[in-house]
Amino acid sequence: MKPLLMAVATAAALVAPLASAQKIGVTMATFDDIFLNILRNSMADAARKAGASVQIEDAGSDVGKQLSQIQNMIAQKVDAVIVNAVDTDATPKMTRLLTEARIPLVYVNRKPADFEKLPASVVMVASDEMAAGRLQAEQVCKLLGGKGSILVLMGDLSNESTRSRTKAVDDVVAGKECSGISIADRREGKWSRTRGQDITINWLSSGLKFDAIVSNDDEMALGAINALKATKKWTPRTIVAGIDATPDALASMKAGDLKVTVFQNAAGQGAGAIDAAIRLSGKQSVERFVNIPFELVTPGNMARYAGKN
Repeated sequence: MKPLLMAVATAAALVAPLASAQKIGVTMATFDDIFLNILRNSMADAARKAGASVQIEDAGSDVGKQLSQIQNMIAQKVDAVIVNAVDTDATPKMTRLLTEARIPLVYVNRKPADFEKLPASVVMVASDEMAAGRLQAEQVCKLLGGKGSILVLMGDLSNESTRSRTKAVDDVVAGKECSGISIADRREGKWSRTRGQDITINWLSSGLKFDAIVSNDDEMALGAINALKATKKWTPRTIVAGIDATPDALASMKAGDLKVTVFQNAAGQGAGAIDAAIRLSGKQSVERFVNIPFELVTPGNMARYAGKN
């Protein structure tokens, strides 16, 4: 409980009234994502509380559109820009554009490919994606007693978070305590509930045997559960794990369906991103990586996280 209280306290402290009608441009990878919408709303709330003006735009999962939005924000002479990247491999160009324009840049939620080379005017507010995958996989390993076969639903492979969460699962399975677990297959579900459902139906149709489904996020996990129920393959003992602890995920866990998720603090990330943007535009120092911790959520502690995302 202590890490959650600390994260909430930190998020509240971050929204200091430092803005003097500052204008912050925000470009989101997409509005068609439950967690990112929670993050977007938290940034709008944090900006309002800080007295800043915020302009939030939808990149529609289009890198070209996101770059165009950034160029428009530069032309509008905004005081800072916050980017939730469509493709984290495209961030070097974004960094260059805003650095040359001398506009502070904050990457939120998704780690930029050029993180190690970021200049002082660019920071990241996010959570350690390896920690999310590790917490999730270790709990699944515990539920399986260290042996069995799992399937992995991956997010968008263009995102660093997908790669890190999946690598963490691989690392846990390769460890001594979980060496009896094998990965039967993995597929890219692009963070979509519909894709997660379709992929799972294909797995079931092929007769693939498995003991758990490990998903890079809650949306694909919920899609997997829908598929299992639609094909009458679901039992109360079925293990499906997600990440984010969205309201839908917690509702599923309360119903006895989803067995594992990991809380990603959208409010903390949103408040942290706005605070960093305001501070950078005011020539104040900000740590290059503002880490908002992940926390394991199970049926035993899920009540603590109700209403947090």
